Amino acid sequence: MIEEMYSVEQVADRLDLHVRTVRGYIRSGRLRAVRIGKQYRIAARDLDAFTGQTPSATGVSGLAEVSSIVQIDGVDRAAADRLGTLVLASANTGHDQANPLRVQTVYDEQRHRMKIIVLGDPAATAELLHLLDSVLTADNGLLDREVHDA
Repeated sequence: MIEEMYSVEQVADRLDLHVRTVRGYIRSGRLRAVRIGKQYRIAARDLDAFTGQTPSATGVSGLAEVSSIVQIDGVDRAAADRLGTLVLASANTGHDQANPLRVQTVYDEQRHRMKIIVLGDPAATAELLHLLDSVLTADNGLLDREVHDA
């Protein structure tokens, strides 16, 4: 099935906006677009999502998305690497491949702090957070080491 694509000019006409405004929305990430050569093309579903209209016949399977940030203090680099591997492996296996979990980990060496950002389906996110909670509260020695300043 071929998806309908619009040019920046067509989107500007449809929304009664200036072409520069539409390009600004694209550059800021508010409106998804694909760059083909020197021109942007906007998919009909992305335009629908931007304007808040109901999805087209292809539909969007997920109606809700969860954004979660988990902050873990007192973590050394090795423990952060192990946690990151665990979380990423869990996010990439056993879930709906059409709507995968998106996970990013950040480690702050100076503060000995790790942040895990999770975006995705509520049920899959809850499952991942439950796994993380189980690992962090278990007596597995992951966070038992004393963190030393370098």
